[in-house]
Amino acid sequence: MAGLSTSALGQMGRGDRYSGAPWATRSPVLAQHGMVASEQPLASEAAVEILKHGGSAIDAAIAANAMIGLMQPVLNGIGGDLFAIVYDPKTHKLYGYNGSGRSARDRDLAKMTAEVEVAYKRAGMPITQHIPSVGSLSVTVPGTVDAWFALHQKFGRLPMVQDLTPAIHYATIGFPVTQLVAKYWRRGMANFQEKKGLIEELDNARHTYLLPDGHGGHAPAEGEIYKNHDLAQTLTLLARDGRDAFYKGAIAQTMDAYFKRIGGDLRYVDFAEHHGEWVQPLSVNYRGYDVYELPPNSQGAAVLQMLQVLKAYDLKKMGAGSADALTAMLEAKRLAYEDLAKWYADPAFAHVPVNGLLSDDYAARRRKLINLSHANPDIGPGDPKLQDGDTIYLTTADKDGMMVSLIQSNYRGMGSGLVPDHLGFMFQDRGELYSLDPKAANVYAPGKRPFQTIIPAFIMKDGLPFMSFGLMGGDMQPQGHTQIITDIIDFGMNVQEAGDAARWRHTGNAEPTGEPSQGIGKVQMESGFEPAVKTELVRRGYDVVPGTGEFGGYQAIMRAPNGVYWGASEMRKDGEVVGY
Repeated sequence: MAGLSTSALGQMGRGDRYSGAPWATRSPVLAQHGMVASEQPLASEAAVEILKHGGSAIDAAIAANAMIGLMQPVLNGIGGDLFAIVYDPKTHKLYGYNGSGRSARDRDLAKMTAEVEVAYKRAGMPITQHIPSVGSLSVTVPGTVDAWFALHQKFGRLPMVQDLTPAIHYATIGFPVTQLVAKYWRRGMANFQEKKGLIEELDNARHTYLLPDGHGGHAPAEGEIYKNHDLAQTLTLLARDGRDAFYKGAIAQTMDAYFKRIGGDLRYVDFAEHHGEWVQPLSVNYRGYDVYELPPNSQGAAVLQMLQVLKAYDLKKMGAGSADALTAMLEAKRLAYEDLAKWYADPAFAHVPVNGLLSDDYAARRRKLINLSHANPDIGPGDPKLQDGDTIYLTTADKDGMMVSLIQSNYRGMGSGLVPDHLGFMFQDRGELYSLDPKAANVYAPGKRPFQTIIPAFIMKDGLPFMSFGLMGGDMQPQGHTQIITDIIDFGMNVQEAGDAARWRHTGNAEPTGEPSQGIGKVQMESGFEPAVKTELVRRGYDVVPGTGEFGGYQAIMRAPNGVYWGASEMRKDGEVVGY
């Protein structure tokens, strides 16, 4: 079937649209009573059924997240972390939840540094001052299950067993793997094979994620049926025994025994003492819209820093996709990301001067470093203290007006490569994001949360919910959020057009893991930008390169004043919006 779908293309392109932007993929999905936007059609449909049976937007979000963890293990799962923003129509308030896990309590910086060196030597690889992207050194305590139950306790209406039943069902009977996921799956397993010297144990991952073929197994191709009976049993245990089954019960005991067996440092006490936390979302006002992100250890404040700089520019007059608009946005991104690399960390271990970073005075000082005629070759972090007193995204909305913005991830690729015995999920590799520099805010420490890339977003207008959205993809996320916001607020695109519009991605800033700035860096640009604009950006000093497909994944639900939901899903992925 895959061969049939590509062999007939020849010289033929896509057809014409007769309404909306001619380059958009489709019109927004509209519904009155409830909506789910996710990157897995079966997950969206299952979650809408939860809504139809009286579930809240949180029940639907948990159902969709559990489904996607099964169906897209290349990006997420219960071995990872979760962040969420919830609009509660009863209190008319936004609630944030930080569901990120911590490092092993019995491994200090000196031990981590020594173990990093040993790991690279054992693998026969050059030693670097960077925690490996796979293996036990990259694993932190998974925070997703805790977040599910915390969100459910506060906002759920249905029993957790009902929320998890769709995922348990599909894990048992199987499901056909979708196109992009099949590509990521194949690449992820190949990556583990390439880096197997850094992974203490790989047989469990092969058993869990490869289909038997008599030749060592293969990653499922598009359309092949995949089952995960181990995960079905794990989710069944959670549905029956609750959160503590994972952090203090049978699952915690299994994870503890697994790390002891492979020589890892996480122990039962690390799981038993885990807790996420409710946090107050941060916000700035951008042209009359209140944009909300979660505070550090996430990178959400970078979006708000960019907007604070950009609000002094008339982007609408400059024009969508113009060289001036792109220059302003690129320079705002570069400024914000230098601050991100220096200041963003777990606030329980480092002072993060958020008030200063988001202040008008600080934005004005940083804006003086921008010249629209050329890229600034020498951008570094500022000093805001003077003012200071692969991931998945989904969004849901219910009949009462509750809206949920949820993002969940294993971080890079499929995760660490480590699958605990008979549990059916992979541990995240989020711990790769610590720095090993003792002077860095994000330096590794026992019991510390690493810098986090995953960020949900929410926009309010005149005290009412306007849009729940996200755009996943590592360091693409803040710059992607900013592009979506400006596409809608400045350039007047609808919720689907904003996701379909061509994107740029800048790389080369300093990193929170300790890597230094690479000067002006590189700008990846999708083919939808005018060649003349790319030429002008090169003249202004940017290194413009073709896009490599790493432009994130967008989902959104907008609420109109009459209560109608407008949904959008990422055309670059396999997802779908479903409403009723």
